[in-house]
Amino acid sequence: MANFNQIEFYDKVYGCWIGKSIGGTLGTPFEGRQELLDVRDFTSPAGQPLPNDDLDLQLVWLRALEDRGALGINEQVLGEYWLNFIPPHWNEYGVGKSNMKAGLLPPLSGNYENGWKHSNGAWIRSEIWACCAPGCPDIATRYAWFDACVDHGTGEGTYAELFTAAVESAAFVESDRDRLINIGLSYIPAECRVARSINIARDSYARGLEWQEARRLVLEDSADLGWFQAPANVAYFVIGWLYGEGDYKKSLLIAVSCGDDTDCTGGTLGSILGIIAGAQSLPADWKKHIGDDIITVAIDRGSLSRIPPTCAALTERVIRMTRQVLAAWQTPVSLSGEPTDLTGLGGDALMASEKYLRRLTSMSGALVFDFVHTRVAVDYPDGIDVCPGQEKTIQLTLKNQMPDPRHLNISYYLPDGFERVEGCSHVCLQHQTLVSSGELTLTVVVRAGQEIPNPCRGVIQLVAEGRPTVGLLPLLFFGK
Repeated sequence: MANFNQIEFYDKVYGCWIGKSIGGTLGTPFEGRQELLDVRDFTSPAGQPLPNDDLDLQLVWLRALEDRGALGINEQVLGEYWLNFIPPHWNEYGVGKSNMKAGLLPPLSGNYENGWKHSNGAWIRSEIWACCAPGCPDIATRYAWFDACVDHGTGEGTYAELFTAAVESAAFVESDRDRLINIGLSYIPAECRVARSINIARDSYARGLEWQEARRLVLEDSADLGWFQAPANVAYFVIGWLYGEGDYKKSLLIAVSCGDDTDCTGGTLGSILGIIAGAQSLPADWKKHIGDDIITVAIDRGSLSRIPPTCAALTERVIRMTRQVLAAWQTPVSLSGEPTDLTGLGGDALMASEKYLRRLTSMSGALVFDFVHTRVAVDYPDGIDVCPGQEKTIQLTLKNQMPDPRHLNISYYLPDGFERVEGCSHVCLQHQTLVSSGELTLTVVVRAGQEIPNPCRGVIQLVAEGRPTVGLLPLLFFGK
């Protein structure tokens, strides 16, 4: 059993939030500037931080954890908390909320008609998952997927949050910069654009190029994606981390001087270095400049009660949830008054496991429903837009979650004017054995009528004989 000394752990979590506040305040005045910058210090008044949505949204996720418990979080829960507590409609925030209000559940809410799915809104809010799952990047990235897919679907923005969540979780155990970057990369597809941009930055540093040249190469490679996108901006904070060479101020100043989404690059790098060093080791003058307050800009304070007023109060509440998360997931990690002993958590133990990599390949745009005895993933392989008379395919993947086989009766309650062309009414779902995965994929084909109602809503009902829980799978199409 690995153990974090609770006093040392407090300093690291507090360092995360103070570091986030420092970097965000340093970068906010330059947000959106696309040219190369020469940032040398704070430009905001001393004594308080500048408000930053990167931190705000994580206060909502903390509330969700406290309300629902460590095992009660999934993408649909976080989607509902979005709608209740996060008013802004900026970029992917607005797209994700608009899609959910129209009836699309996550991750469809992050995929449908979303020109911002590769943007920065997810990886900037990953620290909460890392602090609650220290030294357990497999768990931190599980939460990060639930979070990111709400407004980024299966885009690069989601891969970016998987990367930062893994790095931040591992940073509680590992301090070596290059090993941490390797760990983060192991949790995302090697061919994704986020990984490509990070590798350009690393290659530039290894070749002895100046940081400005590294930034230029990243910018050129990401030109097709445009402004405010995750691949380039994640690479910008990696550039700051590499070329800062262990100096906290130098690292953040370089990251912010790369421009673009500067509060995000500064805030995320500030939090990573804060976890590694702890709050006590951060520059005293920069800590004094921003103080301890939390000033919000992107959450509904009238509806979200118990908002922590300071980073210290936030740290205490997060640590209470850390204990619950570690216990709920039955991790080999504890917090106590005993000395820190992280034996077994270093090296390859922090890299993505084969089990995780299998899960990564299954992270799709499918809607997932848990009916206790059966887990169902619903996918729309040819989209949800439908024209009069058009046939549409729905793919159902059923997974037996109990140690017994069962018969499932399937009923279809389709939108007005729709008819079923293909799809069975009864299946026998085997349980998992040495010769059976306990999984079954069904294809359903429906045809729209000549007049399409909007919204086009329906339900597929699954009834397992001898089981009280009925599975209701909502269907939704948009008529064109």
